[in-house]
Amino acid sequence: MAERSLRGMSIGAKSLESDDNVDLAPRTDYAYVCPDGHRTIIPFAEEADVPHEWECRCGKTAHLEGTQDQEANDLTKQVRSHWDMLMERRTEDELKELLEKRLKMHHDGWFPDYE
Repeated sequence: MAERSLRGMSIGAKSLESDDNVDLAPRTDYAYVCPDGHRTIIPFAEEADVPHEWECRCGKTAHLEGTQDQEANDLTKQVRSHWDMLMERRTEDELKELLEKRLKMHHDGWFPDYE
């Protein structure tokens, strides 16, 4: 019996099923572009939620093609400073009055009790 070898297929290596009568889900290709210019095309099912970001093969974050202009506008949005936020809450006259009050308290020797 050792002289004969058993012939057959390895289990799980190949499928005996055919692709006949198989309908794949409808798909749509989406392109992602990273800052280095790499373009990756990925097919998604039409019902799938498509992510706005994808990790590029170079390791950077790629964005859905066509949305970069919108994100560039978001990045150019003016950042408000502490002074801008303060000026939204109070006028310069109110700030001058508050400063004079605090300076008077400081000169009179009043300090808050931190116990």
